[in-house]
Amino acid sequence: MTTPGQPTTAAQPTPGQPTPAAQPTPGQPTPAAQPTPATDPAPTPPRPVALITGVGRTVGIGAGIARQLAASGWDIAFTYWTPYDRRMTWGEERGATAAIEASLAEHGARTAAIEADLIDPDAPTRVFDEAERRMGPVTALVLSHAESVDSGLLDTTLASFDRHFAVNARATWLLIREYGLRFRSPAGSGRIIALTSDHTVGNLPYGASKGALDRITLAAARELAHLGVTANVINPGPVDTGWMTEELADTLARETPLGRLGTPRDTAHLVDFLCSPQGQWVNGQLLKSNGGAA
Repeated sequence: MTTPGQPTTAAQPTPGQPTPAAQPTPGQPTPAAQPTPATDPAPTPPRPVALITGVGRTVGIGAGIARQLAASGWDIAFTYWTPYDRRMTWGEERGATAAIEASLAEHGARTAAIEADLIDPDAPTRVFDEAERRMGPVTALVLSHAESVDSGLLDTTLASFDRHFAVNARATWLLIREYGLRFRSPAGSGRIIALTSDHTVGNLPYGASKGALDRITLAAARELAHLGVTANVINPGPVDTGWMTEELADTLARETPLGRLGTPRDTAHLVDFLCSPQGQWVNGQLLKSNGGAA
């Protein structure tokens, strides 16, 4: 019995049984469930920057390397020099720079196309200044530029000989020097890769200057060791990027054990591996990626 005038005592729950949930007062809204605070997604780490020289045509080895590295998570700065293409047999490819940039952007890469005449000794400094201004510090340097005009021992001119060495050897040294002076990426991440050739007969200034390029690049494997940078040279063998006659292409394909010519993608796959963490232990090497061509 409840004593009149006194409040009714609330019913106590039976021990061991859950307490009934409080019921809302009639006419008042039910409190809404509080949302769980959203967790911000982890920030995406910045993409490393690769500087690739000699990316002037969409079918070239340089462009193939740029596309492969972009697909692997690199941002790409690249150089080109259209006047060189104009005086070669294949000629200028109009719209090539924009097309290459668009193909890299499809892989999420930021790009910086830098026009540079590497015969100019000041060009390497300007290239790095521009690349760093637009992209940030350079982690990988890939040297695929070249001066290449067929001539032999008896018919090479002094001007042509000097131009080959200025572009293929001196510019390689100056670019590697700039890279070493400016390198700020973590130790073990830096990469230098240069493309070479063993062709000399009938191609004296090209072959001789590429031989100098080999030695300059391989020196970096030791002289930049304190930075944790690897340096390697790739000989891609015969790759037809528009400079071969049909007869020459057929001959070279028959002389290659795999029965075909190399492609820019073949070279790009090796560069991609060398630039990856898995490729760090390969250092100071001249690698032949040529299908077994003699």
